[in-house]
Amino acid sequence: MNPDCYQVVTDRIIHLLEKGVVPWQKPWSAQTSPKNLISLKEYRGINTFLLNAMMYESPFFLTFKQAAQLGGNVKRGEKATPVVFWKWFDAKDENVPTKIKRIPFLRYYSVFNLSQCEGIAPCKIPIIGESNAEKKPIEQADKIIINMPQKPIIHFGSDRACYRPSLDRVDMPKAETFKKIEDFYSVLFHELTHSTGHDSRLNRKGVGSSDGEWSAFGSTPYAKEELVAEMGAAFLCSQAGIVERTIENSASYVQSWLAKLKDDKKLIVQAAAQAQKSSDFILGKIQNERDESE
Repeated sequence: MNPDCYQVVTDRIIHLLEKGVVPWQKPWSAQTSPKNLISLKEYRGINTFLLNAMMYESPFFLTFKQAAQLGGNVKRGEKATPVVFWKWFDAKDENVPTKIKRIPFLRYYSVFNLSQCEGIAPCKIPIIGESNAEKKPIEQADKIIINMPQKPIIHFGSDRACYRPSLDRVDMPKAETFKKIEDFYSVLFHELTHSTGHDSRLNRKGVGSSDGEWSAFGSTPYAKEELVAEMGAAFLCSQAGIVERTIENSASYVQSWLAKLKDDKKLIVQAAAQAQKSSDFILGKIQNERDESE
């Protein structure tokens, strides 16, 4: 019997949290986002956090079989990291027998970092392009905000940062009130991620204007939406090249997420998928319905 994919991923995230590593806060250790060495396709969603949390120097990953195809092998004793993808199946609609509906199922397989392999010729390894250190993060962050499609109203000068669904408005303190300018953009990205849930955009349950304001503080829907916003901000900060930002990683913060993840094995995978979709929306990227992560 195949292991439960949601549980495999959740157990991995719980293991990291118990070691004091918050994967969605420390995702950009490599020079570039993790990608498959063969296809050069970037991993997406929860895979981004799973792979970057391993802190390997190389951004390239591959399967055991792919390493052999390149003339190399995985070093003895090395442990793999799971990555997930959605596999779609056609099924008959119970309500309409003549109608076929497509159902996604989560699957996973194991990959190894290039540094865990040996015998692969250097000529088969691509040269890494521009790193985050070579970007101009503040300029890139401004471009992301300016070019966001269907942008909500952004009001600067408020006493706190928040998104108001009923007004479709992001309230932000002025940039100079933050200790670091990077923190200002990280918080703004967090609130803009919330705004993608509005019913005029991605229509995420609990965020749309027709749903009123936020779900009850501490509830599972509230926690899930906060996780979506945190991960969305992490994706956008990576896109801009922002790495120096103040993050919350206190013991109480970690324990609160451990409790939520142990209670709901699907929470982390679903939140990461929605965060990826939200950041894609903000960046003006259009993804196919069948988004199968590498």
